[in-house]
Amino acid sequence: MAQTFISLSAPQAMLWGVLFFGGIYLGFGGLTWLVTKRLLPALGVGRELDPRPLQPGQLQRELGQSGVSVLIFGLGMVFPWGLLQLGWARLDGDAGWLQIVVEILALALWNDVHFWINHRLLHTRWLRRFHGPHHRSFVTTPWATYSFHPVEALMLGNVILLPMVVHDFSFWSLAAVPVFSLFFNCIGHSNYDFFTGVSYSHWFAASRRHHLHHAVHNGNYGFQFTFMDRLFRTRIAADAAEPVLQAFRNKHGAATA
Repeated sequence: MAQTFISLSAPQAMLWGVLFFGGIYLGFGGLTWLVTKRLLPALGVGRELDPRPLQPGQLQRELGQSGVSVLIFGLGMVFPWGLLQLGWARLDGDAGWLQIVVEILALALWNDVHFWINHRLLHTRWLRRFHGPHHRSFVTTPWATYSFHPVEALMLGNVILLPMVVHDFSFWSLAAVPVFSLFFNCIGHSNYDFFTGVSYSHWFAASRRHHLHHAVHNGNYGFQFTFMDRLFRTRIAADAAEPVLQAFRNKHGAATA
């Protein structure tokens, strides 16, 4: 597969990139929506995190912005392809399964570091205007996952470029990055607590932490893990959104009484 990717032309690499990102986005987004809106509630497993309704036109906006992000990520495949063509990076075609597993774990950790750095930058006064479109989704949905301004998509989409120039990764290790990243990101934006019995610090509670990031806005800049927010003391208290949510519950309860 590594040689097949290298042998593509630039337009072919971009086309396959768009198809790849579009396919996994629709697949994971649709599956997450189905599981959290139908399957798990019917089974009595987990709970909704934010009870507030979606804004008018929110899903259409998220899907539109996501479509632009898919194009940016897909067309951006020309950059790793270009590194290989220039000889600045190489793929290890002989990597065994153990090496691939270790590489994926290393890339998962790097993904969290890369995401925290860029996410924190997007909350500075210089760049926050480019993060604003994503934060219009106060109540998150799986379709908010790629709902970015193009500048944000460019910042988050370059995650594999630096690793590629410092190590010869397997093709499958690099291809796994957008897959596990999107999978966990859909969960983080699902507005659903899948594991109500785990602590707020547990990495299974990532959806709780990212729900709070959208509800409170600042803090919880990490991705799936908590080590960057712990290190830089940017964690949000577990009950930080409770005043806002309780006010909604009181108002909603009074209106229906």
